[in-house]
Amino acid sequence: MAGPLAGVRILDLTTVVMGPFATQILGDFGADVIKVESPEGDSMRKVGPFVHPGMGPLYMQANRNKRSIVLNLKQQEDKDTLLALVKEVDVLVYNIRPPAMRRLGLDYETLARINPGLIMCGAFGFGEKGPYAGRPAYDDILQAASGISSVFQRVNGKPSYAPINICDRTVGLYLATTISSALFHKQRTGEGQAIELPMFETMAQFVLGDHFGGALFQPPRGETGYKRLLSSQRGPYPTKDGHLCVVVYTDEHWRKFSRMLGVPDLVDNDPRFASLQERTIRSEEMGAYLNSALVVKTTEEWLRLFDEADIPASPVNRIDDLFEDPHLEAVGFWQEMEHPTEGRIRVPAPVGTWSRTQPEVRRLPPNLGENQAEVLQEILGREAR
Repeated sequence: MAGPLAGVRILDLTTVVMGPFATQILGDFGADVIKVESPEGDSMRKVGPFVHPGMGPLYMQANRNKRSIVLNLKQQEDKDTLLALVKEVDVLVYNIRPPAMRRLGLDYETLARINPGLIMCGAFGFGEKGPYAGRPAYDDILQAASGISSVFQRVNGKPSYAPINICDRTVGLYLATTISSALFHKQRTGEGQAIELPMFETMAQFVLGDHFGGALFQPPRGETGYKRLLSSQRGPYPTKDGHLCVVVYTDEHWRKFSRMLGVPDLVDNDPRFASLQERTIRSEEMGAYLNSALVVKTTEEWLRLFDEADIPASPVNRIDDLFEDPHLEAVGFWQEMEHPTEGRIRVPAPVGTWSRTQPEVRRLPPNLGENQAEVLQEILGREAR
């Protein structure tokens, strides 16, 4: 097995996006991830398009490098099988709400008696000590609760959702990091532990990292929000033939840009451009300036000039453009592989280059219960019924 977590075994009771995304990362890093599904399977299996029902793209992009088994945890025999597996693993991760876990008899105190070294990590909507404990939570709920929807309102007057599962995937990254850190602690001390990773608290910290503003200080020294990000003029900016993203940020960027425009040095001769602090305060004006300035050339002309000046810029890629992007092609981002039931599929490679323990795609996303027999025989020495 390849990857830095080779030899680690994880029982994955998560569903939808956040938990499966996290455990896929751990699987990419070499962990043996055993995905425990109900007889109905992960709900993301049902979101098409399909070659075969139950193998939709959202499921398949969050569940590679895993093995699938089916257990109905409301039936004692299947719950006993899970408890037998608990003895043999390093980590159990779940996103079932804690009261339901307790009703199933799967609380940490019970499982730690079976496996004292167990790392048990729960990731769910809200921390157990607060008044929101136990509330259901999906990505849209967390976008609204954490302030993401409200910052759209500050920009364009209407609260909105980011059109990606930004909370699920952000908390998924935190979850993968949390479990990796707990494994490091266990390696040093032999100790398992119970971990709670609530989505609301995680995303509140994430959003406030940019938008704390003057509320950082007590008493506050100004309003919340980072003006540059909240500017209604932020871009992407119109060009002669389309749109372009450019970040004219430092004093040197603005000097170079002003020379491109053939105007006197803006930084030295116009107080609006004199410093990063001034330009941030005047973010609306800076954005309006760029919106009016870039329409004189085509997107390709500007990209060439910005590249020569080392000013950060990018075309506005469509999703479809990523499949033909020359950089992604050159770095080996895409892998085409033959799935046993779904045919030829395109898979993003695990990101990053490791000199010794390179992560890799070892297993393509499993069909529901595909690995039942091998997991039970390999780990428990018993036949699947």
